Amino acid sequence: MSPISRSPAALAFGGLLALAAAMGIGRFVYTPILPFMTDGLQLPPDDAGLIASANFLGYLAGALAGASRSLPGNPRLWFLGGLLASALTSAAMALTTSLSLFLLIRFTSGVASAFALVFSTSLILERLTAAGRGGLSALHFAGVGCGIAFSAILVTLLAHLGADWRGLWLASGAATLCFLLVAAFLVPSEPSPQPVTTPAQSSPDEATASPFGSASRIRLILAYGLFGFGYVITATFVNTIARANPALQSTEAFVWLTVGLCAAPSIYVWNRIAARMGTRKGFALACVLEAAGVALTAVSTAPGLFLFGAALLGATFMGITALGLMEARREVSRDGPAAIRQMLAVLTASFGVGQMAGPWVAGQMYHLTGSFTASSLAAAAALVVAAALVVR
Repeated sequence: MSPISRSPAALAFGGLLALAAAMGIGRFVYTPILPFMTDGLQLPPDDAGLIASANFLGYLAGALAGASRSLPGNPRLWFLGGLLASALTSAAMALTTSLSLFLLIRFTSGVASAFALVFSTSLILERLTAAGRGGLSALHFAGVGCGIAFSAILVTLLAHLGADWRGLWLASGAATLCFLLVAAFLVPSEPSPQPVTTPAQSSPDEATASPFGSASRIRLILAYGLFGFGYVITATFVNTIARANPALQSTEAFVWLTVGLCAAPSIYVWNRIAARMGTRKGFALACVLEAAGVALTAVSTAPGLFLFGAALLGATFMGITALGLMEARREVSRDGPAAIRQMLAVLTASFGVGQMAGPWVAGQMYHLTGSFTASSLAAAAALVVAAALVVR
């Protein structure tokens, strides 16, 4: 094993590349490519919403399967397999024009993204903590924002050179494959076996603890689902909104880049904020700021305000994700590891339902109203309700 493979900084950077590939590109590159697909295929917004929802359904299924700890084999192989599947499914989007195949491919891509996230995070954070460098986890999670920014630059550059939507998907797959090769070098295999917890080893408290055991937990679960609905409409259609409005067309090349650049340092920033004011208040503040950003992208015709709304989205959505998971762990920490896993699974499911519903609702409301304004304002309202539920 080479020295760089053992370095905590190299591990964290390998994690950054993994999340940049699986999440920033594999999961979110659909947003900047969508306007080109809409023009090239005459893709209706309700079909575009279905394709996005299929990806989020796959992500939910993959996240729950990965968190169950029932999958056989080496976690590193699942992590690298997820990255490889992410690369292949991105490239496969260029090979068809069938809506049914688009749905199947993006569902599979969602599963692959979730596997890469779950298993890379498990491998890397465990080793960083063991090395006494847990603070480098912020570098690992910055990969999502870095990948979003990279995908925005890639799509803009290739589109400027004349690439169509097929070329953009093929380039995304190739970029993911390159990131995979570097991440595989920086995140080596771990020979030490992990202990297995059997039902017989669980304590009575763990066996009977429920994520729905208190009103506080229920409010957090509902808030996390509303957050999933609240962020995802803008995160899916913001480039399409920019292209559809002549006053905002100048921002299309920059809006997704703005989201990514603001997302990259956001977990570090929100961890610091939560340390000062508490996790729930930090979660609520981030939801309110994100609601403002979503509303700005929905109603603004000034390029500066539109980009500011995108910046607020980027600066908050990863932070809210992390703070919600932190608070969920704290809520059930006294009930043991099994209760923590169950709570995180329920929270992930709630988030997934909201995330799947968002693009579908946006597509249906576009069909009725001819714009994404109404659905975006509904998403902003959902974020405000989420903030109120958490701090109540």
